[in-house]
Amino acid sequence: MTPAINQLIATKIKHSVLAYTHDPTSASFGLEAVEKLNLSSKLVFKTLMVTLDGRDLVVAIVPVDTTLNMKKLAKIAKSKKAEMASQQSAEKSSGYILGGISPLGQKRKLKTFIDESALVFEKIYVSGGKRGLEIELSALDLISITKAVVCSLKK
Repeated sequence: MTPAINQLIATKIKHSVLAYTHDPTSASFGLEAVEKLNLSSKLVFKTLMVTLDGRDLVVAIVPVDTTLNMKKLAKIAKSKKAEMASQQSAEKSSGYILGGISPLGQKRKLKTFIDESALVFEKIYVSGGKRGLEIELSALDLISITKAVVCSLKK
């Protein structure tokens, strides 16, 4: 069990866990999940750790086949600049390793933003807290448990 799965169990949120054998040479963790689990890339969301104005960490959740628009995120978060967090700060804050960062069960509770496209689907997939593990759950449940701001984040 990962902290992400434990959080869902503790809060009684309906979910499913899907596992696959992770290939360490994979170029994209999210697209690897899409391929190995035979899912639509529009349903699988990646969890990105972003630094605002060089100091505040936030979580951004976008479909794996898209790119996060840093300017949009900065504007929505009322910041001047948004940039990807360093691997070290992302892992230290979340408690997960890169490629397995889940928006759930993080060590530090951070402000979370999710792309509005998640609302189109009944179920979406996010990292389960380690490479090779995905969680299927309702987008509304994910938004509720993370208190995510729903907005347009894709380029």
